[in-house]
Amino acid sequence: MSSSVKHPLEPLTAAEVLRAVESLHGLGKVTPTTRFVSIMLHEPPKEQVHAGKSASEIPRVAEAVLFDNATNSCYEAVVALASGDLVFWRHLPGVQPTMTVDEQFECEQAVLASTEFKAALKKHYGTDDTSLVMVDIWSAGNYGAEEDNTRRLARPLCFLRRDPTDNGYVRPLEGLRPVVDLNTMQVLRVEEYGHWPLPDVECNYAAERVPNQRRDIKALEITQPAGPSFTVDGYQVRWQNWNFVVGFNAREGLTLHHLRYNDGGQERSILYRASLTEMVVPYGDPAPQQARKNAFDVGEYGMGMCANSLELGCDCLGHIQYFDAHLTDSRGRLLTVKNAICLHEEDFGILWKHTDRRLNVPEVRRSRRLVISSVSTVENYEYGFFWYLYQDGNIQLEVKLTGILSLGALNPGEHAVYGNLVAPQLYAPNHQHFFNVRLDFDLDGLANTVQQVDVVADEQGPNNPFENAFRAVATNLSTEKQACANLSLERARTWKIINPEVRNSVGEPVGYKFLPGDNATPFASPNAWWRKRAGFVNHHVWVTPYRDDERYGAGDYPNQSAGGDGLIRWTAADRPIQSTDVVLWYTMGHTHIPRPEDYPVMPTAYIGFLLKPVGFFAMNPANDVPPSAKKKSCCH
Repeated sequence: MSSSVKHPLEPLTAAEVLRAVESLHGLGKVTPTTRFVSIMLHEPPKEQVHAGKSASEIPRVAEAVLFDNATNSCYEAVVALASGDLVFWRHLPGVQPTMTVDEQFECEQAVLASTEFKAALKKHYGTDDTSLVMVDIWSAGNYGAEEDNTRRLARPLCFLRRDPTDNGYVRPLEGLRPVVDLNTMQVLRVEEYGHWPLPDVECNYAAERVPNQRRDIKALEITQPAGPSFTVDGYQVRWQNWNFVVGFNAREGLTLHHLRYNDGGQERSILYRASLTEMVVPYGDPAPQQARKNAFDVGEYGMGMCANSLELGCDCLGHIQYFDAHLTDSRGRLLTVKNAICLHEEDFGILWKHTDRRLNVPEVRRSRRLVISSVSTVENYEYGFFWYLYQDGNIQLEVKLTGILSLGALNPGEHAVYGNLVAPQLYAPNHQHFFNVRLDFDLDGLANTVQQVDVVADEQGPNNPFENAFRAVATNLSTEKQACANLSLERARTWKIINPEVRNSVGEPVGYKFLPGDNATPFASPNAWWRKRAGFVNHHVWVTPYRDDERYGAGDYPNQSAGGDGLIRWTAADRPIQSTDVVLWYTMGHTHIPRPEDYPVMPTAYIGFLLKPVGFFAMNPANDVPPSAKKKSCCH
């Protein structure tokens, strides 16, 4: 089964996905009403990977999440791919797994066919023709009602296009919200909150529908005539001393594995696994149509299931290496996302430079970075996940937010209180985006410690006569509760991951520093229903001891959950985290107060963080980068 697999952490092949489906059918675990929510690699123990065992030496195992619509029941399975044997099976009562792609399409059709929805459409907008209605599936969440726990629900948002290729989002059906039972694909009811007229606007973003496009843009070509500097073997990549494995699954989307750096012939481990564990988009408008909008895009929809096929657009430039993602639809049929992951190099300006004025010999090096990226469309929004590796040992994650705002309608002359008008009678509610990232460090081994580093100013005294002294104070974090922390601008707070057992060239523990970027804190009360399910937003940084079953910041099944799972539950044990195998979890937030310039499609916003070597190397690891060939430029 693993003949085409080069590394034990590579994602499942198409043949392995089909083998897992076949095995579960053969084992009698699939009924006519069973949906396959996800099938992904069941990752082997990390000790085997660190021991250097090859893919052929470690059995390939798949894990699956199944859901039976007839009994409203969720199941987990683990299958040995070579033998087809069932390694693990359990029923999880009272949980709702991620909604599948098939359910999104079926939910839309259920609403369009609903006589109750057609009647409401006729009552408010004078037509019962649903041929131009758009239905975006939205999770139902959990608000304490009994049906939140006894049904698999969706609460879609609906829009009415002017024509089949129109931007329907500018014409929201404000005040109408169907509630759909996804087990039966029936509309349970259509909630009516009032009547708002359709905004009388037309605004598209498609190239063929945008007049007077700019004509002064000259071609900008990026060429690599000698080919790229990276090599690819399966899903394993080598580039500029870096070596790692590209991963992908239905829930998290793009993941990075077994990230190592070749330092003078010694292959040194840095990150064992890096992934997006969860994200939530809470809206800040208490209006009945808007108040329940809070999407958990990983646990409710699956970031991998929403991945784009990047060959369809200009997502990457240069010499591109693409990777496919092999998933399954809810009926167990192979679903391959072609070119789900893009790998390429980028010029990134000056890496380093110095000119000795006495010699007048400038020394300058160009920076080049490796980009590993994936883009997902979750109904109206697009999220791009871009991992960057640099020649100086830096590691960066940048999330790019674009797409279309989730819009609402207003009456003529009405003003938006909890958002902003973007066009007449059309407004965008205030909202936030929170992302939780899991960083499993194995820095030169497993025995790592996380330090919180605060910069403090010394008090005035004999040792500080000019009152200018400040220093960095590092505190070893010894337990989970001690590690829970937020950013502190006044202390320039960062975090440092060290290996106390490995010393660098100046006798100090080797380390990598975590440098946060832009961030936010939630404006909703801790008692808000969405926050009960998204406990990871309570702190920017969490640290836990490694456990292979602790993977998602909001818990395994946040869809319609009552909350209290994930990081909130795990860290309540206050386990020791010093000099052990640790995982650092980072929550980053983007507060979006919309503006007309975000309409009809939003220019990209950016959020992320940087990992920077601090005493990991003996000197600047990019000192050996050769100068670029001198070329004539077009200067006027």
